[in-house]
Amino acid sequence: MGQKQDMGSVNISEEVIATIAGAAAIECCGLVGMSSMKLKDGLAQLLGKEDLKKGVQVSIEGEEVVLDLFIVVGYGVNIAEVARNVIERVQYNIENQTGLKVKNININVQGIKVTNEV
Repeated sequence: MGQKQDMGSVNISEEVIATIAGAAAIECCGLVGMSSMKLKDGLAQLLGKEDLKKGVQVSIEGEEVVLDLFIVVGYGVNIAEVARNVIERVQYNIENQTGLKVKNININVQGIKVTNEV
């Protein structure tokens, strides 16, 4: 993704956009983590902090970005509310850190993590 400047151009890779999106998403309350895009045996693989970008798919359409995020939420949370918070935070961070316009963010809930806390 490139942007023309007076002195040249700035190119932002899809990997950078995915990393920003993953880091922003993981800050949201109710989100346990990012998940791989592929389910293995019907189970979501929870990704570590170093692999957050693997839970984000980036598509560039002209000067706009479309994101697909694959997430795991905690048991008992309002999934719609968590998704809304993720969308708002990711859009804010992408647009403010890169100057790119976010066209659409799709949230794919790949799993729910149940904890044994009493």
